Amino acid sequence: RTSVDMASLARAAFEEIVEAPEARGRIEFRVGDLPRAVGDPALLTQVWVNLLSNAVKFTANKEWPVIEIDGEGDGPSAVYRVRDNGAGFNMAYSGKLFGVFQRLHAPSEFEGTGVGLALVRRIVLRHGGWVWAEGRLGEGATFFFSLPAP
Repeated sequence: RTSVDMASLARAAFEEIVEAPEARGRIEFRVGDLPRAVGDPALLTQVWVNLLSNAVKFTANKEWPVIEIDGEGDGPSAVYRVRDNGAGFNMAYSGKLFGVFQRLHAPSEFEGTGVGLALVRRIVLRHGGWVWAEGRLGEGATFFFSLPAP
């Protein structure tokens, strides 16, 4: 475990997910100030890849996709947010989001195996943090995770 520049990890993850410059230009991607965290950089990269992959996937049908990342770091932990204006989800099913093979959208609507968010949860918990989400069907979703601050 080491001190990790979360903004750099998030930007690199986005560039890995959306390789083509024209595709990147179609998405309004905003990264605010992100506090540093303490953790394994490789595993935390996987958290960003999984959360941003979902945001890209679930905003694909939007005319103007927006993905925003920000965070705050008061006290012993830092909280990070990944917000999008995509498909969203019904909060009544939020308890299922982080389970293995749990999907809230039909496979015909959006590809996926249903393990990405479960992996995010496992990595964040292993780092001593927590993960949760808020959403509204058709209006987007916000995924939060906390990690120990340096």
